[in-house]
Amino acid sequence: MQKTAIITGGSRGIGAATCQLLAKQGYNVVVNYLSNHSAARQACQEIKALGGQAMMMQADVAVESEVMRLFATAQNAFGAVTHLVNNVGILFEKTDLSHISAERFMKVMTANVLSTFLCTQAFVKQCSNGGAIVNVSSAAARSGAPFEYLDYAASKGAMDSLTKGLSLELAAKNIRVNSVRPGFIETDIHADGGEPNRVQRLSPQIPLQRGGTPEEVANAIALLLSDEASYVTGSFIDIAGGK
Repeated sequence: MQKTAIITGGSRGIGAATCQLLAKQGYNVVVNYLSNHSAARQACQEIKALGGQAMMMQADVAVESEVMRLFATAQNAFGAVTHLVNNVGILFEKTDLSHISAERFMKVMTANVLSTFLCTQAFVKQCSNGGAIVNVSSAAARSGAPFEYLDYAASKGAMDSLTKGLSLELAAKNIRVNSVRPGFIETDIHADGGEPNRVQRLSPQIPLQRGGTPEEVANAIALLLSDEASYVTGSFIDIAGGK
């Protein structure tokens, strides 16, 4: 059976690395993005240059109607979606609790958690022969990210709860649900938080003495999606250099 994967937030960082790796492994890849059209186009061009199959699809995956359009378009192009990576995520400038507005908190929860819920629900509705889901959480779900990203950490903690509950609820449908929890990874998201060099600054505090790469996270995602992990569900892989 041909494998087709939707990767939300697939135009940059961990998402883009995952798109590349899955395409090399023979998946049809749907590169979802919100606004970075040029990055999504480049990701697709690179995949096609290597002989892979890919399409880019703009959709706000925190909006139910757009999620339904995303899955319908993917099905029309490639057939049933067999794998899903809930990777999309946002954070805002680091600050303490007193400066996190209710509006900011809800934006983070909507983008990070509601998107996971909606995409998983759409995936299950069209999934007839089993499949696999990987949710991209964060080591912040364990640390709580005090004085910096409480809202982001809370959203990732909610994703972890969804991962566990969904793994139990969907097991009878032969749908596996697992999660990766990256730590300090060299991606653009740190610039979104106001500190582009965050990983370099904190590397001495990491047991492995360095930040991780998007490709290292993509490797774990691909493993959890694969048949090699056919008896793995409800599990979490921490990719944080021992932190």
